[in-house]
Amino acid sequence: MPAFRQVGEKQLPQEIIFMAWSPKRDLIALANKVGEVLLHRLANFQRVWSLPPNENTGKEVTALAWRPDGKILAFGLADTKRVILCDVEKPESLHSFSVDAPITYMHWMEVTEESSVLTSFYNAEDESNLLLPKLPALPKNYSTTAKIFSEEKSDEIMKLLGDVRLNALVLGGSSGFIEVYAYGMYKIATVAGVAGSCLGLCLSSDLKSLSVITEVQVFPDSAPEITYFQLDTSLLSVYLPEVTRMARKFTHISTLLQYIKLSLTCMCEAWEEILMQMDSRLTKFVQEKNTTTSVQDEFMQLLLWGKASLELQALLMNQLTVKGLKKLGQSIESSYSSIQKLVISHLQSGSEALLYHLSELKGMASWKQKYESLGLDAAGIEDAITAVGSFILKANELLQVIDSSMKNFKAFFRWLYVAMLRMSEDHVLPELNKMTQKDITFVADFLTEHFNEAPELYNRKGKYFNVERVGQYLKDEDDDLVSPPNTEGNQWFNFLQNSTHLKESPLLFPYYPQKSLHFVKRRMEGIIDQCLQKPADVIGKSVHQAVCMPLYKGSKSEDNTPRLFKLPFMWNDKSSNLHYVLFTMLASSLSKIYILRRHTDVSRSANNGLLAVDFGNFLNNSINESSDTSFYSCVDAHFYDDETITVVLKENAEQEGKERILAQLPLSSVYVDKDQEREFSLNSSKRLDEQSHDIPTRTVFLESQCRVLENMKAQYVAVNGIRKVSCVLSSNLRHVRVFEMDVEDDGEAEEEEEEEETTQIVGGEQEELNLSTVDHNSVCGGSAELGDETEEHESSLDS
Repeated sequence: MPAFRQVGEKQLPQEIIFMAWSPKRDLIALANKVGEVLLHRLANFQRVWSLPPNENTGKEVTALAWRPDGKILAFGLADTKRVILCDVEKPESLHSFSVDAPITYMHWMEVTEESSVLTSFYNAEDESNLLLPKLPALPKNYSTTAKIFSEEKSDEIMKLLGDVRLNALVLGGSSGFIEVYAYGMYKIATVAGVAGSCLGLCLSSDLKSLSVITEVQVFPDSAPEITYFQLDTSLLSVYLPEVTRMARKFTHISTLLQYIKLSLTCMCEAWEEILMQMDSRLTKFVQEKNTTTSVQDEFMQLLLWGKASLELQALLMNQLTVKGLKKLGQSIESSYSSIQKLVISHLQSGSEALLYHLSELKGMASWKQKYESLGLDAAGIEDAITAVGSFILKANELLQVIDSSMKNFKAFFRWLYVAMLRMSEDHVLPELNKMTQKDITFVADFLTEHFNEAPELYNRKGKYFNVERVGQYLKDEDDDLVSPPNTEGNQWFNFLQNSTHLKESPLLFPYYPQKSLHFVKRRMEGIIDQCLQKPADVIGKSVHQAVCMPLYKGSKSEDNTPRLFKLPFMWNDKSSNLHYVLFTMLASSLSKIYILRRHTDVSRSANNGLLAVDFGNFLNNSINESSDTSFYSCVDAHFYDDETITVVLKENAEQEGKERILAQLPLSSVYVDKDQEREFSLNSSKRLDEQSHDIPTRTVFLESQCRVLENMKAQYVAVNGIRKVSCVLSSNLRHVRVFEMDVEDDGEAEEEEEEEETTQIVGGEQEELNLSTVDHNSVCGGSAELGDETEEHESSLDS
């Protein structure tokens, strides 16, 4: 009788709160109560990897969703209000962003609409690949944050962007929070006007409407009201080619901003605290010395006469030391050259790519007929281009400062090294002893400019000197530079200051001589974010409510099981353009499952818009057949594919050891002859559960497509019709069974032999099945569909 073959069973150490099958591979993602995200393989439910909870990202997982290509897994964290995009190959975060409310549900859909404009866009090679040099990979010897762009992962940017075909991650949260992210990265819509906390979302693949189910707390002490909304998102549908192009551009821009941010992080790590040693030693010297002579005069005296005061001699020989001076010189040289390389190869190339994409976006915004209604603002983009230009100018200024600092320090340290060797009466090599008048002048200029005591600096920074000039550009805590570059005598700067027309010219990028690189970067990010935010607001305002249907009163139980495991369940039939909602109304009828279906086009209606399904007695128990009562009530239900619903049923009979049943419910047995049943007419003034007696009911007998789940109090199910698999979870949230759904369960003896062989081959790599009651006849390691090709294809996923 069973039509499904069991291929794995496991008792898990932690309670599972989310399950989601990969759309493309035999992998299932799980999240447990301690905040761990796990990836398991179908065969024997073997673990591939786990991502433990993290203080920085968060510990309270509240939603899971796979990107339609199965390469990225997204999960939401309530405690930090963050969304993480994780690589399926390794437990690593590729991208993350913050949201305004804790996420309660997420749904990742792919657009299936086709048009000649879209096809040409999908097939056209991205011109930026032809016109822009490839972004250099970030050096992996710096921070772990640079993993995404490191040398071994240079293709990660494209993996993150994925296919050109538009896909959208829809997030729902508390207090009516709904946002849509194109490619899971760029926000294209902020939807308002929906009340309550989101329990489910489904954006149709034709982008015409968004189905939402929320839980509205009408009165503080009463049970919440479950309400269905259908929102009209036709603007996205009408302007699909434009939305796709715009979203692709914005996603490129978001990725480049992340690249620049990581480049800057690497530069900050290349700058070392040892470089501050000179400033701190000189400050200490000022505080401890008894003479009235300034530090600058002390060093000048040493430079001109070759003699140092006893106090300066003590500073140089006892505190700085010859060895310390050499080490400081080497540190400055290696650190500055590393920062210089990062600015030239990474910061500048990233900024130029950003400038290119923003300029293209400006061209798109100028085509008002196509892009104005999407909120693309040419003036805002112009401001963003100007901000990127200012950032490039500041990066060039940093290069000049590094270049002059390296020259100055080299000359200064060479002179000081020789002076200290003479003080210690060591032998000075002849090549070091040669110092021309030009060298002496160079060192004298350096001392004049850098060795001035600054009491006001001591009040701000706790030091009298700022000899080291590069670190001030990289420190995030300071907006203003401690020692800005000297612009006196700069002919171009003076010319601009004196020319009233040029000073205000939009052709010239504004220059902020007093500000740090971090300040200019933050300003640039703020302006670009503002520019990218406007379309999300405009598109969000265009979304309006088409249907609002109060369904039923929720239960007021103190059950803390997360919402993903509870009905209602939502589904979009892409081929027929229909929204489906599965739900049960506990108060009125425990045994029935209700199927609501609506057309994705809000102006059209669907036949048999609401039906109830009763499950008759199909296991031929010794119960009176003529009884009118339902024999089974639905515990959980999910769409398996467009034609089938997978249900978990339990017997209603008052008897010990009630069996749980896994069954497939074909929609063809529910939606039979259209004329046979009257259409349900909704009274909008009442809740649906108050009209439940008027809802047409079908009684179905599932004789062939079902299996009794022995020794298991099954409560929840997750299915994938593409891969033909299901995972059943017991009510204790720890016991799982995995089934292949479209395989006959015969030849048990052969399967046992096959299982033993597989176990020998896999050896110690497989985890032990930690079960006291394993049905050895049904646990199967390798199946016909998990052939060699699939195993080879997934071998990279082995942990």
